[in-house]
Amino acid sequence: MTISTALWSFALVVGLLTLTPGLDTALVLRTAALGRRRRAWGVVLGIQTGILIWGALTSLGVTALLTASQVAYEILRWAGAAYLLWMGARMLIDTWRGTRADGADEARAVKDAGTLYEGWRQGALTNLLNPKVGVFYVAVLPQFIPAGSPHFTTGLLLTCVHILLGLLWSIALIAFARVLRGWLQQPAARRTLDRITGTVIAGFGLKLALGD
Repeated sequence: MTISTALWSFALVVGLLTLTPGLDTALVLRTAALGRRRRAWGVVLGIQTGILIWGALTSLGVTALLTASQVAYEILRWAGAAYLLWMGARMLIDTWRGTRADGADEARAVKDAGTLYEGWRQGALTNLLNPKVGVFYVAVLPQFIPAGSPHFTTGLLLTCVHILLGLLWSIALIAFARVLRGWLQQPAARRTLDRITGTVIAGFGLKLALGD
């Protein structure tokens, strides 16, 4: 297998993975739909940072520890589940408390939560605390590295393909989210979106905790 064939084949696999609705899509779409463009791009960059780190660690052989060590996998799995459950529960609790319906609180929340760094941190933690991403890279990435090619360099090159596709998909999501902004000017609509997203995130956390 040549490098060009490996790149196209890997792009097809991760492209389908990127288009599959999941936690990353929900986070980006929800953040952008609320009008927090800086934070939305922070989430995008955080997710791609996580992918880059997983790809680099896999290329170095470090993430093989996740499959070789049950303890390492379980620690990361429970940490990720706890983080997702906390994030989802916080969204749900805020909507029932009505904090998002209050104008002053909402303005303050948008200001405090609208930074690029906060979005980046949320995206990076969500990705890095998901051991299934690491296991995916351990299982899939080495299969697309041609024999005789530099393992680390080729692994990073393949990872960059995944990052590029993720960025393109995120651009489409953020553009689509602008269509929803008018509807989301209504407090009830904003609460509905947060309840849906919070439920999805908590559901991912529960699924991760149960080991499904």
